Amino acid sequence: MINVAIDGPAGAGKSTVAKAAAKELGYIYVDTGALYRTIALNAVRNGVIDDTDKIIKMLDNTVVELKHIDGVQAVYLNGEDVSALIRTPEISMGASKVSAIPKVREFLLELQRDIARKNNVIMDGRDIATVVLPNADVKIFLFASPECRAQRRYKELIEKGEQLKYEDVLADVNQRDYQDSHREIAPLRPSEDSVMCDTSELNLEESIEAVVNIVKENIA
Repeated sequence: MINVAIDGPAGAGKSTVAKAAAKELGYIYVDTGALYRTIALNAVRNGVIDDTDKIIKMLDNTVVELKHIDGVQAVYLNGEDVSALIRTPEISMGASKVSAIPKVREFLLELQRDIARKNNVIMDGRDIATVVLPNADVKIFLFASPECRAQRRYKELIEKGEQLKYEDVLADVNQRDYQDSHREIAPLRPSEDSVMCDTSELNLEESIEAVVNIVKENIA
């Protein structure tokens, strides 16, 4: 099986680019961030998002599943399709909180590795190349400047009808970067053998092409 690991900060376009690249290459796309968002959603629903001990206890009654239907990934929480419910700013920040908890990472680790063992995958997240799939065939660190990522996110949210300020989105991006890069467990950082891919000046199509080319060049 061929495993491609894509890491990078929030808002770098990892999910969109990885999903499209996987489709072009005929691989399964695995959005690990969706798994952490699902845990965060469950924690918010249970009113325990700020209580680490209660989040850990909650895991005993939590079942998270990834299903691929016609190449499209859906994430399930205790049998409920929550794919659309986990894409809010509140759940994004919650995901950053729960991902800093070692027991949560341990809870999801085997699920991610099992998918990679059975399929050709492109898996994206924060620590795929460093922790989840350290022996991946191809490792890519996809990034863009905080301002660029905030602008993309701001435009996306405005188009969805949300009322907010660009400055607030930028502040969220910077806060998420700080949380992800300073956590004790599996902090966000490129592995020594990751190929660096800066998408600040690239549009979506160019970003996808760049990733596909990196994969092809490294599995030849």
